[in-house]
Amino acid sequence: MDLTVNYLGLKLKNPIIIGSSGLTNSVEKIIKLAENNAGAIVLKSLFEEQIHAEFDQKASKNVHEYSEAYDYMSSYNEENAVGTYLTLIEEAKKAVEIPIIASINCVTDANWTDFAKQIEKAGADALEVNIAILPSDPDSDGKKNEETYFKILKKIDKAVTIPVAVKISHYSAGLASFVRKLDWSKYVKGIVMFNKFYCPDIDINNFKLVPSSVFSSKENITASLRWVALLAEDLRSDVAASTGVHDGEGVIKQILAGADVVQVVSALYKNGPEHVNSILEELKIWMTEKGFEKLSDFKGKMSSKQVKNPAAFERIQFMKYYSSIE
Repeated sequence: MDLTVNYLGLKLKNPIIIGSSGLTNSVEKIIKLAENNAGAIVLKSLFEEQIHAEFDQKASKNVHEYSEAYDYMSSYNEENAVGTYLTLIEEAKKAVEIPIIASINCVTDANWTDFAKQIEKAGADALEVNIAILPSDPDSDGKKNEETYFKILKKIDKAVTIPVAVKISHYSAGLASFVRKLDWSKYVKGIVMFNKFYCPDIDINNFKLVPSSVFSSKENITASLRWVALLAEDLRSDVAASTGVHDGEGVIKQILAGADVVQVVSALYKNGPEHVNSILEELKIWMTEKGFEKLSDFKGKMSSKQVKNPAAFERIQFMKYYSSIE
């Protein structure tokens, strides 16, 4: 049975990519994932905001008062964080044979050109750019937010020759149009749908903001599944489906919808790296039962272009299905 797939110009032995997370922040963890047949690894992201926030927490009040000292120490802190990340890339490439995809998480177009150059030089096979913009500013419209994406991607495109994927949010008033613009640009070879944001909750007894569940559930697959099915077949870019893929069934659904690969994280936190093999076994059993020999035999078979009732993917009202529930 042939589970190989091409993603970002890289040949993967199967479509299971370990998404950017604490699961991929050390060589030891990466080796374990490779031993359990992961198709590729996305390293834990280098966070623009985290680098600066950590320094601001460490810096004394006196340092903040002297701009030259602050700039020097801030630059040193940044270089140290980047240096550690580059070492991870270099050591991971030596340790495993599967593709290593670096990841940067950014909210502005500053600095990322230099970071991207260094990441390519360190030997990363590709780069995933996770652009985390929550459109919560009433003074910043959709067009302005989209411009931020393209500023970042344009700079990175000029800096590197390795393939670039962009991980996007589903928060957009014109998501289909925006994805098409990304696809038509020359800046990316892959689109990852979608990044999972931190979600706040409220502790009503202690009046504190607390995080909601960090991990996704199987039910969370529906958002990316809808948009993969609606958009993937019209895109030249490769499509990676992310969030809510917990088992072989989730992988099958996303490929049927049109995804090239899937990213898995939460299921491995819950079940360990060995769970990759369980996912692959479920996929193989299903393919055997259905008579499929390779992934392309069923990729996109249930996309909006292929199903008899494509309007089902557009439906946002419950009325037809739940009108009888009282």
